[in-house]
Amino acid sequence: MNAIPAAAAAPGTYFDAELQTRAIKLLPADYVVSDQPLALITLLGSCVAACLYDNAVALGGMNHFMLPGDSDAVCSRYGVHAMELLINELLKRGARRSRLQAKVFGGGNVLNGFHNDPIGTRNACFVLDYLAAERIPLMAQDLGDIHPRKVCFFPQSGRTLVKRLPSARTDVIADAERAYYGRLKREPVSGSVELF
Repeated sequence: MNAIPAAAAAPGTYFDAELQTRAIKLLPADYVVSDQPLALITLLGSCVAACLYDNAVALGGMNHFMLPGDSDAVCSRYGVHAMELLINELLKRGARRSRLQAKVFGGGNVLNGFHNDPIGTRNACFVLDYLAAERIPLMAQDLGDIHPRKVCFFPQSGRTLVKRLPSARTDVIADAERAYYGRLKREPVSGSVELF
């Protein structure tokens, strides 16, 4: 998916009554870069969201990826491509690579039956390795465990709120992820939008 514009009519835009701000909801394979006073919000199970920001220009962005990477992947559902898309959009909008900072969330092992090589753990390891290789400082993280999370990121300041969701919500997110992973096996990589 292309970067979603931070405008009132952007897909997923709504007014968040709890936060008392305009917000954009990200789904898997989305990424958003903004310099507007709003919140970027996503729900994560085994997926990971990377929040990158440059305080000097009050610009930041968030992605939401499902799988760590594929050397041939050109889809933002893969972490390697999602990270490149997010960084490139930040740089195009005036951020400097040397000033980028990161906060990362998710990678919970919420899917039963994936004990040998859980996708949440692989996603979490991928994002930490990627940031280290790119020399982007990691300012905060909440990765792993078995809980899904709701993440709210304020791109102008880099402020982030994370809420671990109760186990009753885990089943809903795990079921949605299982269905999405099942479709990934049947669908080609190409395509602009993937929703679950």
